[in-house]
Amino acid sequence: MDRIAKVEAIPVSYPEPNDFDALRHLCLVRITTADGVVGWGESITMWPESTFAVKALVEGMAELVVGRDPLDNVAIWHDLHDRAWWYGYGGGMASFAMAAIDIALWDLKGKLLGVPVVQLLGGAVHERLPAVASCHAHYADIGRMVEEAQGWVAPGLHGVKVGFGKRGDAHLGYEHDRDVEYMRRMREGLGPDQLIMIDCGWKTVWDVMTATRRIRAFEEWDLHWIEEPLGAWDPAGYADLRARTTTLIAYGEKEWDLAGYERVLATGTVDVVGVDPGRAEGITGFRKVTERVEHYRRQSNAHAWSSAIVTAASLAISFATSSARLIEVKPLRNPMQHELVAEPLDHRGGWFEPPTKPGLGIEVIDEVVERYRSERVLAE
Repeated sequence: MDRIAKVEAIPVSYPEPNDFDALRHLCLVRITTADGVVGWGESITMWPESTFAVKALVEGMAELVVGRDPLDNVAIWHDLHDRAWWYGYGGGMASFAMAAIDIALWDLKGKLLGVPVVQLLGGAVHERLPAVASCHAHYADIGRMVEEAQGWVAPGLHGVKVGFGKRGDAHLGYEHDRDVEYMRRMREGLGPDQLIMIDCGWKTVWDVMTATRRIRAFEEWDLHWIEEPLGAWDPAGYADLRARTTTLIAYGEKEWDLAGYERVLATGTVDVVGVDPGRAEGITGFRKVTERVEHYRRQSNAHAWSSAIVTAASLAISFATSSARLIEVKPLRNPMQHELVAEPLDHRGGWFEPPTKPGLGIEVIDEVVERYRSERVLAE
């Protein structure tokens, strides 16, 4: 019986063209068996200090993983959970570490059994899922931003999710008239059939009345959903906003575990529940959340805005849950999607089909991992 021989935590840093070329940080995990089979995982740690903290936690947790049967991945997840609460009850760095290890174990299990992770999760419940472009608006000129979005959807994508209050020169999320003009011109430029979603970044600070006025104006131009218009947690505010508007409300991305998501769902104020498997305790954690989202008859949406590893994990769980409706993709080429793996994951004419290759279905290139290893990048 093949056993787990090694757990490695590898911080990486890379420039993200979809985020105005900001340097972003991840902690990858490589798990290797005694027979040399490798599984890959990831946590979306964002900053160098959190990345190196998670590296230390993964290395500490490794003693609960090394020597184990890799097919017992869910049992290992429970052991990690028992250890993790000492690091931070309710999530935080512990959830990052668990996420990266768990994703790698699912990848490893699928490779050892010769089946894709979606099959390990019970099989695909969708024949295909539509892809939408998920990016930040970059330019000061609205016309140029509309042209950019037209280019994003040109390969067949079914819509765009645009970040307000992000890096760059767009200056969206601050002025009512400019935001509404942007929405109007986006609808006119993209046509009636494209989905348009808005993601309010941390610099977008709206109260209930500001959000209500903004969203009601957007609704004239058929806004599909608005994400975190009142931040991560404001149950009274979201209840008020939901009563005043008809646009779908999305939030939850900043939660860490099932308890946090249950708290959000119980408010009755969320329509689209964002989950990042690289944050919320991996594929096992994501699966537990989608079961509750299905129970509440809401929509789940994978936040897959990091590397091809989390994209592959998101594809697997999205196809395995009836609550998923679409897949977000970064429209601009970037190192962690297009260089990291031998065959980058991409839609075909705006659609994804269920993964068919063993494990996560990706082949990570070691030389690329070493090129972007944080110790190397930050020293240059």
